[in-house]
Amino acid sequence: MKFMDRLNNESKDDRDYLLSSPIISRCMSGDITLSDYVAFLTQAYHHVKHTVPLLMAVGARLPAEKEWLREAVAEYIEEELGHQEWILNDIAACGFDKEAVRHSKPSAATELMVAYAYDTIQRVNPVGFFGMVHVLEGTSVTTADAAANAIKDALGLPGRAFTYLRSHGALDVEHVKFFESLMDRITDAKEQEQIIHSAKMFYQLYANIFRSLPTDIAIAA
Repeated sequence: MKFMDRLNNESKDDRDYLLSSPIISRCMSGDITLSDYVAFLTQAYHHVKHTVPLLMAVGARLPAEKEWLREAVAEYIEEELGHQEWILNDIAACGFDKEAVRHSKPSAATELMVAYAYDTIQRVNPVGFFGMVHVLEGTSVTTADAAANAIKDALGLPGRAFTYLRSHGALDVEHVKFFESLMDRITDAKEQEQIIHSAKMFYQLYANIFRSLPTDIAIAA
């Protein structure tokens, strides 16, 4: 069995836990408020702003024999630069104060997911970070465009309020293919187990962000 197939199969229950988060189900049925959407974007900002620093940390800790993977990390960094600003602009397009979001604190669930990512890289094994890549990019591909359509229809927001979701729905299709090509080159059994373990954990941690989103946001512009 290819490693990607193992990764998908062994993390299925955790993926289902994420996708069964009530707010995702409500969103897809059009039962969503502006506060729900901005709450999601706010927490997205608080973890996406760490993507490039996390990737840099991964690149710095990879051993010499993983130079091919470090080069891939450099490509990821180039692709991910500035995405947190897209999110802030989406928030502004929703009529909310993006600078208030910039200076706000993440939720406990978001802080824990980010902390776990740094800890995995620094203390355990930097390849474990690819469990997070699998979760975030895979989830974007399966839900981002559909979610953007459902939210736009329900709330009548302008197209410029969906830069983050739209880009990740389309952009991450290629990212997932790239990710799969990288995972095909991970042949060490311990590294494979670490990526699977990390993916399962990140599915749980990411789901907890969705499941703890506040229902009211007091940062309107």
